[in-house]
Amino acid sequence: MFSNRITQLFQIEKPIIQAGMIWASGWRLASAVSNAGGLGIIGSGSMYPDVLKEHIKKCKAATAKPFAVNVPMLYPDIEKHIRTIIEEGVKIVFTSAGNPKTLTPILKQYGITVVHVVSSSKFALKAEEAGCDAVVAEGFEAGGHNGREETTTMVLIPAVKKAVKIPVIAAGGIATGTQMLAAMVLGAEAVQIGSRYVASEEASSHVNFKNLVINSKEGDTKLMLKQLAPVRLMKNKFYEEVQAAEDRGAAKEELIQLLGRARAKKGMFEGDLNEGELEIGQVSSLLDDILPAATITENIWNEFQQALSNPLHQS
Repeated sequence: MFSNRITQLFQIEKPIIQAGMIWASGWRLASAVSNAGGLGIIGSGSMYPDVLKEHIKKCKAATAKPFAVNVPMLYPDIEKHIRTIIEEGVKIVFTSAGNPKTLTPILKQYGITVVHVVSSSKFALKAEEAGCDAVVAEGFEAGGHNGREETTTMVLIPAVKKAVKIPVIAAGGIATGTQMLAAMVLGAEAVQIGSRYVASEEASSHVNFKNLVINSKEGDTKLMLKQLAPVRLMKNKFYEEVQAAEDRGAAKEELIQLLGRARAKKGMFEGDLNEGELEIGQVSSLLDDILPAATITENIWNEFQQALSNPLHQS
């Protein structure tokens, strides 16, 4: 059986973590990944507090294995989310988009394992100093909100590994077992995977969005809205409007107005591929099918083991 600091920390069989993505990562996806031996994560960033409570309860009913909740620290009702997580006895929390010192001490008081998502070795050090148990080092190939440094995963992982003593989880541009092996050779002890799990049967994303993802090509995503919070978007009508606004030097206020409210829900959850905000990673160009989450997890793990036994693909 495979064992390292991450599998021991989370009490999981495979060092494969499913990202807690908005409008995709509900209890069905999280429990399916956990039941397959990885770590499933509920994405609380698109949930009202009562909805999060329902998803945690359903996840506990669907799996006896560990799962986590991702909490973006930009979330307006974050205190209610934290209260729900503590009351429901969630054992692992991933935090992102904020200062790890804000929540880590509170969560640690309740014996919760805390992992923070970072985009640089500087922020990884801050997470370690705040008492985090591990960090997710996310390269800017990743979908959704990104760091301003625009550092690729291949550069970021060894930089973060060199900077901290706590375990490093690689994220951004990873969807296959060979990519997983490459990340772990660079110093990661696990991988966090988002886009591949969007194209799963259990993801709550709209089927229109899933089909768009599996038909995408290289260059179909771009990092946008850098004046607000950098986010990797799939190119569509909304993307073109953002591009035109940025090209003419639109002020921050105009971009906020253009973004409006519930734009991500409209695209990824309701399936409006023209007006919606479509967040997905560069690795979507490698995807060509929608599969059960358990099959995805097994495929990645089997490919990782095969690559480990023959890393240079020698016949």
